[in-house]
Amino acid sequence: MNDLVENIDRLHTTELGAGRIKRNLRLETDDVVQWCRMRILDRSAKIERAGKNWYVTVGGCRITVNAHSCTIITAHQVKPT
Repeated sequence: MNDLVENIDRLHTTELGAGRIKRNLRLETDDVVQWCRMRILDRSAKIERAGKNWYVTVGGCRITVNAHSCTIITAHQVKPT
């Protein structure tokens, strides 16, 4: 287990961050944080830490989380390689 999963209850975002994530991923849900939590806890999620951020790649998207504050910064669709 890593620090991100251990601190999943601290995960949050700002109002602007939630809007950005919904727009980038074309989400219909109003609970962006819960949606991201479920993706991060998915067994197939690839979680990497680089510098001050965690990067979670799962289900065709990449979620960026600040490692210190557990703030979801953004999320983007990932093109298949």
